[in-house]
Parts: sequence; structure tokens; C-alpha cells
Amino acid sequence: MNTGSTVRTLHIAIDHPSAVQSAADQARSLATACAMPGALPDQAAVLASELASNIIKHARNGALFVQRSPLVGGMDVVAVDSGPGMRDIGLSLRDGYSTTKTMGAGLGAARRIATDFAIRSNAELGTLAHARIAPPGAARSAGATGALCLPADGEDASGDGYAVAEQDGIRTALVIDGLGHGPEAAAATQRAERTFLAHPHAPLAEIMTALHKALRHTRGAAVAALRVAPGRAEYCGVGNVRAVTLTSEGVNHQLTGQAGIVGYTLPTPRSRFVDLTPHTSVVLHTDGIDHRWAYAATAARLTLPPALLAASLAHTHRRRRDDATVLALGPHLGMR
Repeated sequence: MNTGSTVRTLHIAIDHPSAVQSAADQARSLATACAMPGALPDQAAVLASELASNIIKHARNGALFVQRSPLVGGMDVVAVDSGPGMRDIGLSLRDGYSTTKTMGAGLGAARRIATDFAIRSNAELGTLAHARIAPPGAARSAGATGALCLPADGEDASGDGYAVAEQDGIRTALVIDGLGHGPEAAAATQRAERTFLAHPHAPLAEIMTALHKALRHTRGAAVAALRVAPGRAEYCGVGNVRAVTLTSEGVNHQLTGQAGIVGYTLPTPRSRFVDLTPHTSVVLHTDGIDHRWAYAATAARLTLPPALLAASLAHTHRRRRDDATVLALGPHLGMR
């Protein structure tokens, strides 16, 4: 069984040339704290530096999201911006190519260093790049996963969180929004994560009941549980955590939880089931992400891989006065 739970996401605004060095330093420190072996901390710093430098040279309103990789081994560096996009991504990845009279090593170097690398660029969304660096033998997943968890502005701890468990190709995910902000909300969320991970493959109604009992002496939380198997998803939620299924053709389903608060007033848990095509992705998010993104989702966003989709939503639709978590599950590899 492969499991993962909330990891701290570092949000680094890339709004001044000095931010490049800061991004490199923070990426190196996080890789060291994650016990990444050998030269990987230095390589993480290079990834952050190159992606941040690309934003400074070519874009505006840019940022990096840096964190330990969710569910799989390694570390993620995700770059987002609101720039004009690249005319030719392939050309921009070539060593020696530059439009700013520099050495042109940035994106090409990042792609060589990264264990996994994905980039998308267009005039609508700007440029989004995801670089994962991982030691040999790191865990892999049956389907791509992207997740970000960010505290409200002015808070050190996020009251939101998530957990994912995968076994025999079935992924079960939990997204939690602890009531309020700060340490007490975070404590409720962390207890929910531990309770879920003790028995993540139980029926979803049983999971919700167990969470209700575990959170009785906390602030309580809004919670959504999602189980994704080839061809079908099951959703069971209480409160305002949303689930959205989507393909390149559009948003197919938007699901919200029953009225109530886990830990205080739990209705009889009720699951809803939706069919999934081989190319369906699912997004779970708290109300720190403005739900209106799904009403006008374009092909440019709908076709993003999970890590870039999560980052795009956090960058453009985050409500900064609230904690925000977004978890994106890509299609099951066995269905492609």
C-alpha cells in the first residue's frame, strides 16, 4: 500500500531578481530536511534557480511552489506565471537558445536534471513547469497526483489538509477543511489524516463515521472522501469540499458535500457514484479555491497534467484570506 498525507507547500513569489537566490536556498533547505541523498539538495537548488530565472526574464506575476512530492518519493518544484507564453516550447528547451542574450541553459538544464519534467505554455495561462527530483527506486503511483496545501495569508499553519492511499490500483483520497484557521484547525485536520490512514480502504461511509468520532473534541471539519477505481469514482462528503470530474472536453460533474460538520453534526453518510472515462481527471478542493473556476474552464486548463492543474488553480483562483488545498488525480494508468 502506498500512502501520503499533507506536506507543507512553500509559496515563493518571484517578483524581483533577488527571489531567484532565495528560491534556490529554500529548495536546497527543504531537500536537505527531506533527507534527499547525495547531490539531490544541490540539484533541487539548481531546478528552483533555473525555473525562477526563467520567470524573471520572460514573465510577470510568477511564483514557485516547492514541496515534498505527494504519494510518490521525491521533491517537486512547480513554476507558474502570467506571462505571454512561449511560441515554441521545443525550441526554448534547447541548450543555447535564448531570447534575452543569456547562455540559454535554463529550461534545458532543468529538464536534464529532473526525474520527471512537464511544461505547458500558452497566452491564456502563461507558462507552467513541473520538475520532480527523486532518488533511484523512489515509489511510483498508478496515476499522476498533484496537490498543494497553502495557509491563509498571515498564518504559519494551514487548517486544510489531504491524505491519499493507493492499493491494487485503487486510490482513496481525503481532503479536510478544519473550521477556522491556525493551530486548532490544523490539529483537527491532522487528527483526521491519522484516523483515515489507519484504515484508508474501509467503506467511505465507515471512514466518515470514524472521522466524526475522532473529531468530537476538536473544532470539527468539512471533509470529502473520494475513491477512484478504473471506470468509476465514489464521493462521500460533508461540508464545502468540492469534487470536480473533467476531461479535455469539459467539466462533467461537480459534487458538494451534505450539510453538517464532521465532529459535531454528521448526517447519515451518503455516497454518490460517477462513471469515469479512460481520460477523466478528478479535482478535490477546499473553499480556499474559488469554485467558479469550473464554470468557465477552458481546454488549456482542462488538459493540464495534475501537478500543473493544481498549481494553476492555486495561482489564479486562490482566496488568500483562507487556507487553500487542491488535490488533482489524473487518469488511472491502466485505463489509458
